[in-house]
Amino acid sequence: MTCNDIIKNIEYWAPRETAWKKDNVGLQAGAPNRKVSNILLSLEVTSRVVEEALKKNCNLIITHHPFIFTPIKKLNFSNDKNSIILQTLIKNDISLYSAHTNLDFTKDGVSFILAKKIGLKKINFLKKLKSNQYKLYVNVPIDAVDKVADAIFEAGGGVIGEYSGCSFRQKGEGTFYGSALSNPMVGKKEIFERVDEVKLEIIVDAWKINSAIKALKTAHPYEEPAFDVVPLENENINFGAGAVGEFETPIKVDDFFSLLKKKLELKNFRYTKSKKLKIKKVAVCGGSGSDLLTEAINLCADAFVTADVKYHTFHDAESKIYLIDAGHYETEIHVMTEVERRLKILTKDSGIKIFKYTGNTNPILFYNK
Repeated sequence: MTCNDIIKNIEYWAPRETAWKKDNVGLQAGAPNRKVSNILLSLEVTSRVVEEALKKNCNLIITHHPFIFTPIKKLNFSNDKNSIILQTLIKNDISLYSAHTNLDFTKDGVSFILAKKIGLKKINFLKKLKSNQYKLYVNVPIDAVDKVADAIFEAGGGVIGEYSGCSFRQKGEGTFYGSALSNPMVGKKEIFERVDEVKLEIIVDAWKINSAIKALKTAHPYEEPAFDVVPLENENINFGAGAVGEFETPIKVDDFFSLLKKKLELKNFRYTKSKKLKIKKVAVCGGSGSDLLTEAINLCADAFVTADVKYHTFHDAESKIYLIDAGHYETEIHVMTEVERRLKILTKDSGIKIFKYTGNTNPILFYNK
């Protein structure tokens, strides 16, 4: 099994095309065709993470935070910490892959796992991504419509939430006049023909549209199939930022705070007060998600758990919602357990071992004296 096999599996779950445009997700260092021995998972890469990878014979490190985020202008292997890490990776044939905002924006990604960790149910995205889908229209003769539709489905089209194979079909009449150079599948050239057809409509994610069109053309019986590709402004219910869910029964505020501290293994956290006496609906966003505060308030969430909250944002939330800053590391690290679970299924019987970094890469310490 190669690095590329692992990457394809992760990006089927968390497509890189859903990531923030300025993000740097994907293979950070190494060769995609390199055979994988073992895999080490960590929120980010540090010198100690690389040392552990070497000890455990891991030649693939998978992180959430990208190691290379901005262009590298120089490599000074004697002074620069990041350059030394990169040199160590290269010298020891270790590949490094990062799934960052694409892992934030997918189901059972960072925020969904955070919501599950604190016991929420009926989980959905706090804010869905939009403007990243197309509607593919194609006219197909009646006896070939299932073949063409199945080809587009196989290419990833027709997925809406928990449903696949989604399409709309409308019967109609198609007409054409083939020139002397044409070779029509139905009728004859140089004769105006009428054919019973079906107008097939299928939603396709933007990053799958080229594959869907290729599949359409391959499966379609016509020499020149007529099709349209229309960009949509729709919200994509399959991908989004943050998450929102509910407790089965409302709980007291103090009990909610105790739950957070226990489940997220927090030493402390910052928060602002609200007038609400109990907590039922909770919004979460792993990492820096305070820009989603308005969405959390508009959805009538009783509390919003995120990190990296600024002073004035706490003012914006006061009396409207319990805004909790539980820490960047503390709200993101739990997704690595889900990554581990999925990779163990993929690598079963392959001999590849999956390890989670045994240390803590959080640079923030708490002074308790």
